[in-house]
Amino acid sequence: MGNLLETVKGRKSVRSFEQRPLSEEDRNAVEEYIRDIPNPFDIPVRFKLLDAKEYGLSSPVLSGEQLYVAGIVEKKPYADVAFGYSFEKLVLYAWKLGIGTVWIGGTMKRDLFERAAGLTQDSMMPCISPLGYPAKKRSLKETMMRKGIGADSRIPAEKLFFDGAWGRPLEADEEMKDILEMVRWAPSAVNKQPWRIILADGIYHFYEKKDNGYVSDATGDLQKIDVGIAICHFMSGLEEKGIKADVNVNDPGLEIPDDAEYVASVSMH
Repeated sequence: MGNLLETVKGRKSVRSFEQRPLSEEDRNAVEEYIRDIPNPFDIPVRFKLLDAKEYGLSSPVLSGEQLYVAGIVEKKPYADVAFGYSFEKLVLYAWKLGIGTVWIGGTMKRDLFERAAGLTQDSMMPCISPLGYPAKKRSLKETMMRKGIGADSRIPAEKLFFDGAWGRPLEADEEMKDILEMVRWAPSAVNKQPWRIILADGIYHFYEKKDNGYVSDATGDLQKIDVGIAICHFMSGLEEKGIKADVNVNDPGLEIPDDAEYVASVSMH
């Protein structure tokens, strides 16, 4: 499992970039990959590369970026979860190529990006990301941002993963421990890590632990996007271990707090 776990733990959000375009080889690889990034919810997520100079695009939290990727999805139930899953697949693929990314949902002139991406009324563009080679040194602004959100720390596993009931810590076996560690290190909006998992009757049930202020018409539910990212890490870990699994949305009806909501379940076979 080493490779994927190392990729997940080694990958950092990048906000400072070398001022040079992607190589032709890397750009072609990204363009090929984004043609079809499936997700288990069968909701297509469309990706579009946007040249920063051509469209006059920028973000106050970035420096040196020359290319962006926008993700677009139709407004429908589970669109935000599907978006998180597919966009994170791209993020991990880019990192393996040495290309830096960072999820951006708010710190940008959204109308400019939406116009450049060709957004329609029945779709939404929850997030965009720059695509570029990380600068050798982070800007002071980036260093302070990372420190402010505690970007290099994560909630302890016993507060995220439960055995049979909410709040009862899960003692996973070695095989699953690595996969859950991949989930623990998934990126999330301001590092809130809103996913929770209950293992019940051999099925892993994913929940969103809600905070206020993360839902809008433009982005959908950003924390459901984060749960989609977590499910992506979980499924990718299972795949690397050769474990077949399916995602379903059959709520088991377990007792959960008022500020939590069921999202999806993963069954292994």
